[in-house]
Amino acid sequence: MKKSYIITGVILIIIFAIIIFFVGNYNSLVSLEEEVDGKYADIEVQLERRADLIPNLVNTVKGYMTHENEAIEKVTTARENLVNAKGVEDKASANEELSSALNGLMVIVENYPDLKASTNFINLQDELAGTENRISTARRDYNNAVKSYNAKIKKIPTNIIASISGFDEKEYFEASEEKKEVPEVNFN
Repeated sequence: MKKSYIITGVILIIIFAIIIFFVGNYNSLVSLEEEVDGKYADIEVQLERRADLIPNLVNTVKGYMTHENEAIEKVTTARENLVNAKGVEDKASANEELSSALNGLMVIVENYPDLKASTNFINLQDELAGTENRISTARRDYNNAVKSYNAKIKKIPTNIIASISGFDEKEYFEASEEKKEVPEVNFN
């Protein structure tokens, strides 16, 4: 009789340990997933802030540039694409498109000394540069959170719990393939 109590006790302890293990790993995965989602929200906030600055920048530039409509159109279209983008991959692609359009606009701005000297333009350019830095930081933080989360759901035995519970791999917020290529500089 005493032997059956010991066996029952050991079985209950093993079951309890398995439950504690499962719950602990599940809660860890939930925390990591929430961190990833929070970091992604930080990126979205900064992208939205940047998108909100673009109309002011475009209006300021329009006042000085009467025949540079193509560059202004590219920026406006790229901004709309960013605002309407859904998901990590679409946002990353739209972000790269807007960065490229803004860079093109800034090259053209070099031909307008009055515009470059405008206090309004300088302030907008400073705000935009600060936002670009915040986007870069938010993107790095997000990718680090995704790295931790993805590593956790791939490791044994957590991968079993992750697959049972429906935790899927998250996408990185990456630059497009053409942005990864080093540009060729030729001074001839």
